[in-house]
Amino acid sequence: MSARRGIFVAPFEELSDPGLVAELAARAERRGWDGFFVWDHVVYRAPVRAVADPWVTLAAIAVATRRLTIGPLVTPIARRRPHQLARETVTLDRLAGGRLVLGVGLGSERTGEFDPERFGEEGDSRARARLLDDGLERLRAYWGGEFEPPPVQRPRIPVWVAARWPHRRPLRRAARWDGLFPIDLPGPDALAELGAEIRELRDPEGAAGFDLVVTNPPGTDPEPWVAAGATWCLTEFGPQPIRAQVEEAIDARG
Repeated sequence: MSARRGIFVAPFEELSDPGLVAELAARAERRGWDGFFVWDHVVYRAPVRAVADPWVTLAAIAVATRRLTIGPLVTPIARRRPHQLARETVTLDRLAGGRLVLGVGLGSERTGEFDPERFGEEGDSRARARLLDDGLERLRAYWGGEFEPPPVQRPRIPVWVAARWPHRRPLRRAARWDGLFPIDLPGPDALAELGAEIRELRDPEGAAGFDLVVTNPPGTDPEPWVAAGATWCLTEFGPQPIRAQVEEAIDARG
């Protein structure tokens, strides 16, 4: 069993230049990586100040590459209008030739994005969960024919659902879609545990065609994670990425 490998960067600070991130993605493609993903935030906690829009950045990546799977990890649908997100995702999927994955989640209060007084966003996590589920169903309908044109990928764009360890509520949501992106895992055993729960929730379909996506710092051995069921192993650089560090990790693949 093998897993696909990807680069996962925050488009912050030095990497808030979408042209630079597109260059890094093209470099990753030349080196044989399988995917390139970006964080989706409007603001982030201190000391981060410079933040790029993920969708403009992903469009630049789509134009600069031909093979890489791309996408945001993760988009909090509660702060997006589903009809606008439907247009953006379909347009990006068509621009990329059918290479988009949409990562979704509740969003985190830690970043300051869900401060009702600052941005007027929904601050209650349960309310955001309802907005997330409703938004996903609207996206399914828009992608399925309510909007034209449709995405390149049929029957729709794949959706990966985020879950922060050890919370289990998002697993039921993830089991209805195409993948699970667990955050803050303590180790491969925890991933194997989540994978077993997903298989039960998806019975009789099991885990067929379902992605388990993990992130780790540069230099992490992916094999224990692959053995635990990971289908994607992403290399991540934290909220203050440095160009040279990303380039070194990209080139280390050979």
